[in-house]
Amino acid sequence: MSAAVRTIAEFRGLTKTFGPVVAASDLNLSIAEGEFLSFLGPSGCGKTTALRMLAGFEAPTEGEVLLDGEVVNHVEAHNRPVNMVFQQYALFPHLSVFDNIAYGLRQRRPRPDRATVKEKVEKVLEIVRLEGFGPRRIWEMSGGQQQRVALARAIVNEPKILLLDEPMAALDRKLRKEMQIELQDLQRRLGITFVLVTHDQEEALSMSDRICVMNGGRIVQVGTPRELYDNPRTRYVAGFVGTSNFFDAVVAEAGPDHVAARLAGGQHVRGKPGFAVKTGQEVCVSIRPEQIALSREAPEAGMSEPVTILNRIFLGEHTEYLVRSGTLGDILVLVPRQSELNAGTFNVGEEAFVSWDENALLILEQ
Repeated sequence: MSAAVRTIAEFRGLTKTFGPVVAASDLNLSIAEGEFLSFLGPSGCGKTTALRMLAGFEAPTEGEVLLDGEVVNHVEAHNRPVNMVFQQYALFPHLSVFDNIAYGLRQRRPRPDRATVKEKVEKVLEIVRLEGFGPRRIWEMSGGQQQRVALARAIVNEPKILLLDEPMAALDRKLRKEMQIELQDLQRRLGITFVLVTHDQEEALSMSDRICVMNGGRIVQVGTPRELYDNPRTRYVAGFVGTSNFFDAVVAEAGPDHVAARLAGGQHVRGKPGFAVKTGQEVCVSIRPEQIALSREAPEAGMSEPVTILNRIFLGEHTEYLVRSGTLGDILVLVPRQSELNAGTFNVGEEAFVSWDENALLILEQ
């Protein structure tokens, strides 16, 4: 991380165990002031445990949590400059929207006066676009409106870090996309550091400045969405951040910029290495489905394979084809709408060719 960027939070050798279960292991991570960072991974990967240790709801077994350069392992959650939005929002159903948002302010000591509370609550209601909703009851609000109330309650105390534990999991797809845009806009306007936990790769890719991919309680790779998508180091990251085709291979020749690998079917391919490799090493060759061309005639240049169309799914902006190669097995191909309009639709059972540019292949750790 650049020296010009101030670190607001840090994990140093952070480990959390629950009896014999290791929930998080040796986490080392710096979070920059004002960035939008996402912890991404499947259930049980340790992402929520990492968030809870940052919030102060869990104490680390080993290592340190730092906020503004100070170790806060033993600082209670309510004394940390962070606030959290939970998956189920945790709003008080018997209180109005105004009183839900004001709740945290009224717990402060010394307690702010009524005029100050009213001013702050009305300001955050405006920020989350709920002006005039203060008197409403929570059960009168839609799911998206309840999420905005939860956000307002979290930001009214002006935390340095806002923690979001899968806050959009209960929303439908259309509303989730709308809220993703609103969250990004809110984060930019407020300048607060946002830390999101999600298992949704699309959510992480579309919202984050950086993504921390986790698996088995460990941090696997950290990078910008583009870095993780274009240059994953492992098969796990390539498969979790986006969709990819994978082929087992053995390194035939290792160079600094490109690696020649022999596929299981005997073909030789060249690709960009995502890590240091050596001749004879077993690796994984990866290619994204949108980087594969589908045609009725073999192209004159580049690598191509004859295939049979197994399945076709129309998805609006593109069509997803599952094709089978006699040597490479099943391959997923995404054909843009315009390309299909120009070339025509491929039918199930039809013979065709797949092809790709050499630079599209990645050589990854198994």
